[in-house]
Amino acid sequence: MADYPIISDVSNFIVKTLREKMCPEPIPSPNNIEVSSPADQDVDYIVGLYLYDIREENDITRPNTMPRGRHQLQKPPRPYSLYYMLFINGSGQMGLKAPDIQKIIGRAAQIINDNAAVYPNQLQTWLDTQEPPIVVSQAKITLEEKVRVWQAINKPYQISLFYRAAPVFLSSEIVIDTPRVASAEFGLHITGEEGGS
Repeated sequence: MADYPIISDVSNFIVKTLREKMCPEPIPSPNNIEVSSPADQDVDYIVGLYLYDIREENDITRPNTMPRGRHQLQKPPRPYSLYYMLFINGSGQMGLKAPDIQKIIGRAAQIINDNAAVYPNQLQTWLDTQEPPIVVSQAKITLEEKVRVWQAINKPYQISLFYRAAPVFLSSEIVIDTPRVASAEFGLHITGEEGGS
């Protein structure tokens, strides 16, 4: 199962995809798209991807342990949902007007919709298990909830996109050694009717 960098890997996957498909139009340079927070000051990127929440998904059933090799058990991975805000950098808009911002937001939404899934072994190439894809979809939140995200970082609300990436399975490092079978006894017992009529 995916190791702890998977959260950062998902963020980097989204940004890498946007950089590949948004440049040079409508964004002039890949350096203008960053993993960042709207609260960051003195930055000159145009599009930011902000991870604002991580939630454990308790409704996904998991086994108590999973086999690891012939003589070990491992605690199962925990599934998470990652919540992102994609925004236009308010402190470095480089003279962008409202139509420019809407064009950028529209192109970003189109790209994410068309590239909405990635397999964990594409992000962590050493994985030898086939895990379900991580799907990026619109977060089902209200305008009031979006405003609260902006208020949490002391910024006025601006038009932005909100996404949920899930399931992101995070592995455990706890491994349990199981006792080896030293000997086994087998017996044969035949049952049947005694005597007859």
